[in-house]
Amino acid sequence: MLLNAAPAIALLLLMVGAAWLLQRYRRHLPGVAHRTGPALQVLGAVALGPQQRVVTVQVGQGDQAVCLVLGVAPGSVSALHQMPLPPEAPESASPTPAGGFAARLAQLRKGSDATP
Repeated sequence: MLLNAAPAIALLLLMVGAAWLLQRYRRHLPGVAHRTGPALQVLGAVALGPQQRVVTVQVGQGDQAVCLVLGVAPGSVSALHQMPLPPEAPESASPTPAGGFAARLAQLRKGSDATP
């Protein structure tokens, strides 16, 4: 019986050892440590239901920063709106207060109401 299980146990130990080695030395593998995407920062989120949310996300940094308004539901993410970040918006790692997006939205609404 042990002779029949020995190859399976050896294979299992080999797979666990390979996974441990890959996890331990993955930063030394070429190209793995340098994979970075665009800078993302969640600015705020509002729950619409038990599983639906509207989330504002800052993508990019500096002059290239864009604010995306996303609708998030189980199994889907939809872009609702895209707008440039105001110049006075902080670009630090700390999230903006909830009034930041609301103030910007009110400013945009006020500007659109003033033009006939």
